[in-house]
Amino acid sequence: MPTGGNRHRLILYTYLLDRWWQAIMLIGVFLLILAGGLGILPIYLPQYPFMWVSDWKLWVLTGAGVMALLLAFVMIAVRKSAYIQPFDNHLRLVTPFLRLNISYSRIRQTYSSEMEHIYPANKVRGWKRNILRPLASKTAIVLELSAFPIPRLALYFFLSPFFFPDKSSRLALLVSDWIAFSTEMESLRSSWQDTLRTRPEHPRTSVFNGNYQDRSTR
Repeated sequence: MPTGGNRHRLILYTYLLDRWWQAIMLIGVFLLILAGGLGILPIYLPQYPFMWVSDWKLWVLTGAGVMALLLAFVMIAVRKSAYIQPFDNHLRLVTPFLRLNISYSRIRQTYSSEMEHIYPANKVRGWKRNILRPLASKTAIVLELSAFPIPRLALYFFLSPFFFPDKSSRLALLVSDWIAFSTEMESLRSSWQDTLRTRPEHPRTSVFNGNYQDRSTR
């Protein structure tokens, strides 16, 4: 079984869910209040000309409000469940709906950089700039890969666009302790590379190489 390191929480995932669950909860509360008001006020205050709404529309509003609240509670429950974990031959990236292994053989280079340098303000506009502003001074670990383990389009269904600095095969990982994560990952990755260099040659390959050398000396 592969040897696993520590789990390092992906704080970008937590940060984004923290922004969304509050907004979705407010929407749910508003829909429930609206449905309750439209259903109850005309009964208790008949002297006022409230808009009449059919029962099925009230049930739709109530159902939408309940679903929004349930979604908000799910987001609260899973907001800290995303992490990256180094193993002896790969990295494992886990979210509530994704479990992705990234082999060290795919990693060309790793480096640390502040979020404001990964996502320059002059290239990020609108709502994305507002989201990234509180994270600008935080340091992320960037992985330069030969290719993603699964298609980029599939990754977009499970990860925020802020995990992808550009159109290349790079992955930005904003973790709770980037120094500890980087140290642990590079230690395991170096051990993996040393293992490859010291791995004994396959016997069949040795025979073929020996035959070739015998023939070349004749």
